[in-house]
Amino acid sequence: MIDLYTWATPNGRKVSIMLEELGLDYNVHQINITKGEQHTPEFMAISPNNMIPGIVDSGGPGGEPFPMFETGAILIYLAEKTESELYPKDFKKRMVTLQWLMWQMGGVGPTFGQAHHFMFNPSEVVPYGQERYHKEAKRLYKVMNTRMQDNRYLAGGDYSVADIATFPWVDRFRRHQVDLAEFPNVKRWHEELWERPAVKKGMEVPFYNQ
Repeated sequence: MIDLYTWATPNGRKVSIMLEELGLDYNVHQINITKGEQHTPEFMAISPNNMIPGIVDSGGPGGEPFPMFETGAILIYLAEKTESELYPKDFKKRMVTLQWLMWQMGGVGPTFGQAHHFMFNPSEVVPYGQERYHKEAKRLYKVMNTRMQDNRYLAGGDYSVADIATFPWVDRFRRHQVDLAEFPNVKRWHEELWERPAVKKGMEVPFYNQ
């Protein structure tokens, strides 16, 4: 059994989508980040960086409970635990998948997060921040659109952890004022993934919030 400690954010949804795709049993524990619950000692024992999500696998290595934090690491852990091709066994495919997963972790997540901060109901309007992160968000959409000109998914022809990690961030395109019609390959990908039952269910954990 997996215990998932999460909230309705793109990072949180990566893991709930992954758990649904793998068909694993899990319990959901809401960590309300608007109330500072991510700073409690109990949660920080799981996620020392006080960021959601975190998991505890009751059947971890050696049969011991095993906590995990950082979404990229969690996705790889769950894939390897279940021997899932969402993180391919073939070395070349795995390295391609890893590159695009790291692209999400190092680029899409931080940039889109800043775009949300400066552009979606900001407490203070900062034109420089809005211009900087809107421009960089659109550059990343262009990278993704180009990549999927000849590829169905980010890592190539197969759906993978790279898509799972990226989808919840792209789903908030409205928050950073991006029109997906400008990026037709991304739009096609976004619409296709929304049709996956595991994506639909995972996006509702703990509740859907665009």
